[in-house]
Amino acid sequence: MIKFTKMQGLGNDYVYIDNTQEKEPENISDLAKFVSNRHFGIGSDGLILICSSKKCDFKMRMFNSDGTEAQMCGNGIRCVGKFVYDKGLTNKKTITIETLGGIKTLNLNVEKNKVKTVEVDMGEPILAPEKIPVISNQKPVTNLKIKVLDKEFTLTCVSVGNPHAITIVKNLDKFDVEKYGKILETHEKFPEKINVEFIEIIDKQNIKMRVWERGSGETFACGTGATASVVACILNQYTDNDVTVKLLGGDLKINWNKNNNHIYMTGPAVTVYEGEIEI
Repeated sequence: MIKFTKMQGLGNDYVYIDNTQEKEPENISDLAKFVSNRHFGIGSDGLILICSSKKCDFKMRMFNSDGTEAQMCGNGIRCVGKFVYDKGLTNKKTITIETLGGIKTLNLNVEKNKVKTVEVDMGEPILAPEKIPVISNQKPVTNLKIKVLDKEFTLTCVSVGNPHAITIVKNLDKFDVEKYGKILETHEKFPEKINVEFIEIIDKQNIKMRVWERGSGETFACGTGATASVVACILNQYTDNDVTVKLLGGDLKINWNKNNNHIYMTGPAVTVYEGEIEI
């Protein structure tokens, strides 16, 4: 039996397993696919393991619903912060988390001994095409044109620990994210596939975003995607440095601090329920 906690950040939901004192489960990829299945499993956008770390307070391993391991998840890491504090694994309100996308620092906002929101220092945006990665001679990549079916998209590419391609569309609410997202995800320009953000500019302080996540499809929210989208908007002079990103699951606050070149993401983290699975 494996104990788990179901958590969500703006509807981006994951199954969390505490491996700080336990050996990681075998066949993690298959386990991720099983727990993610919304008909035969628990139902989630993926699986996140919370592990011990030799260089940080904790380590996070994140698996998509198709079983592939991803570098980082912005909504997921906020819930990791809530998990370790609420469960008494730490009493610190500033913690570091080791991820495949680098070390992230979390500031936990606590009310009545429970974490309500989390600010994540997402670090510096990665703009070099070979590091995102994207096949392009542009530096930064702010005008990548790709034809998909009946539409040509102009994409800005950014990595914040995982790769993103951001494009502006009209009438976002009615846009067919799946139709175009799944083709862009696997386009030859993206050697490691890509997360695709479709955005609509509201004004200098607000944007709307929908996301097609590689390995998962459209989700209610994506923290790294919201972060990358704001970077793209600032690079293209569409917004100021403080932006509210409105997603299907709610709002995220993103700030690109030009003093240290770090991006900060703030949003909620919620525990849904706990249980055990038999494997």
